[in-house]
Amino acid sequence: MSQATQRTPTEAMFFADEASRGLGIELVEHGEGTAVLRMTVTTAMVNGHRIAHGGYLFLLADTAFACACNSHGPVTVAAGADIVFVAPAREGDVLVARAEERARYGRSGIYDVSVRRGGELIAEFRGRSRSVREDTAREAPGTTTKESR
Repeated sequence: MSQATQRTPTEAMFFADEASRGLGIELVEHGEGTAVLRMTVTTAMVNGHRIAHGGYLFLLADTAFACACNSHGPVTVAAGADIVFVAPAREGDVLVARAEERARYGRSGIYDVSVRRGGELIAEFRGRSRSVREDTAREAPGTTTKESR
């Protein structure tokens, strides 16, 4: 693969994320410490009140968070996250999650994600990240690590 066609760390992680892509989440844009993703709320995503299930809103925000915190290169995972639901989303709504890095220190980071429908705020998410040390990072299934050799 030439340098011109190599994927960024964010692209590589996102395109390997079958859960998010299977729900129709799209990576719209990304940069160092930032990411913008989009998802349309489908019939399968609404709860008994006919509003978007909070788990799907969390998943969208969490995916944007993952894309932003993995933009720097080392494998990075969530150490914790919180979400505040501000307004309901409904079937057919197109939601956009915008993640922004607030701080990085050592192997840790703090990221905020706003989920919006147009200009209306739907949810606010704060994620805490932790980069995985190379000696403890697990490789993709089917590959070998130093420990398994």
